[in-house]
Amino acid sequence: MDPLGAPSQFVDVDSLPGWSDVCEAEQLDCHQSPVEKSRVDVRSPFPYRKDINEKIILWKGDVALLNCTAIVNTSNETLIDKNPVSESIFMHAGPDLKDELQKLKGCRTGEAKLTKGFNLAARFIIHTVGPKYKSRYRTAAESSLYSCYRNVLQLAKEQAMCSIGFCVINTLKRCYPLEDATHIALRTVRRFLEVHGETLEKVVFAVSELEEATYQKLLPLYFPRSLEEEVQSLPYLPADIGNAEGEPVVPERQIRITEKPGIPDDASDEEGLEADLSFIGSHAFARMEGDVDKQRRLILQGQLSEAALQKQHQRNYNRWLCQARAEDLSDIASLKALYQTGVDNFGRTVMVVVGRNIPVTLIDMEKALLYFIHVMDHIAVKEYVLVYFHTLTNDYNQLDSNFLKKLYDVVDAKYKRNLKALYFVHPTFRSKVSAWFFTTFTVSGLKDKIHYVESLQQLFTAIPPEQMDLPPFVLEYDARENGPYYSSYPPSPDL
Repeated sequence: MDPLGAPSQFVDVDSLPGWSDVCEAEQLDCHQSPVEKSRVDVRSPFPYRKDINEKIILWKGDVALLNCTAIVNTSNETLIDKNPVSESIFMHAGPDLKDELQKLKGCRTGEAKLTKGFNLAARFIIHTVGPKYKSRYRTAAESSLYSCYRNVLQLAKEQAMCSIGFCVINTLKRCYPLEDATHIALRTVRRFLEVHGETLEKVVFAVSELEEATYQKLLPLYFPRSLEEEVQSLPYLPADIGNAEGEPVVPERQIRITEKPGIPDDASDEEGLEADLSFIGSHAFARMEGDVDKQRRLILQGQLSEAALQKQHQRNYNRWLCQARAEDLSDIASLKALYQTGVDNFGRTVMVVVGRNIPVTLIDMEKALLYFIHVMDHIAVKEYVLVYFHTLTNDYNQLDSNFLKKLYDVVDAKYKRNLKALYFVHPTFRSKVSAWFFTTFTVSGLKDKIHYVESLQQLFTAIPPEQMDLPPFVLEYDARENGPYYSSYPPSPDL
């Protein structure tokens, strides 16, 4: 009650239920994993932490009404943006806020600046500027949004603040996809609290009705409320979970080169051939797949039915998927060798593989397989096509046929069933011969889906150019070899 006896419009954060207080029956309504907990032997990169969960509050309401040490205002570079969050803060804070903002002389994207709260219940306001989102500059936008949250938290730490109320920094005016932005927000706060948790007592996510469902869906991924919820959330974590601070990994990140890829670092040369042979069978491929030859022999002998084999294969795939969700694959993601673009003429999702971006001799190919599964699992549930750019690849980028065979054997049946076409762009004679041998003698059912594409003009008859996110070197090569693209190019009957 205020001095006049009227009920206060401000909300004390200590009166709000914490994230860990949510009824256990409500946990993971939208996350039902097919993998049983008893079969999972990996932990989430965001493990269950009761002490951290007790600091988190999800609240549907106006951030300007929170009674906490500081609230966050999302604005533009001039700090006079007109959006629902800013307008409410200005209204409740009073005219003095605008006068003080003029002294700040603006704020750069990703930065955070501090003012008093004036007539607000909050003592301070932290102003930050979220990025404008464009899909072609996604990496820059992710880094800028991360900086917003990280700089706000750092400022709160420096000012010894006890509690902070976050609005949703990415505004509709700046076109940032809500779910993508929420992942960055939650993981950045989680990583900060893991290291500096003693500096903050409460972190409130103040959301609107439209935003609440997304936060409720994604909060269990980064703040699981039990070991069971941690396990069930694993399959839903994105491929790029950032580094140790939650920061998106930039493409320039260096790749660690091992002297003997595939061999444990502590294996000494003195152990020689015996050590190398002992390692065979203990590799992750062998652990997950089991003895494939023995399985096939049992089938031929009638001791293992086709249904039992399919069930066993599904269990193996689920183990791969679960490990893919738990592994830090940011170094593979930074290569930009596999990504989703638009749709083809039939409305099917288009996935792009850039051969030149795969440094086969430098990366861990097991992690590459895990990344493929992580990215493709939700894509392959419906019809899709693959576009493989063989442009300017060399021996340094050639995928081994054994690896491709392993990939084909590991993936779920939906991958093979829903793959409708594989466009092999800028093939060489040697690559055509290799592909023919591979699809004829190694795998079945793939040969008829491959289309060799000599030019982008030919590719664009199947996939509109505006639906393709093409690497610049592919465009330059094609223009040099085939001339510039003309929209009047006649459709190719082969595609």
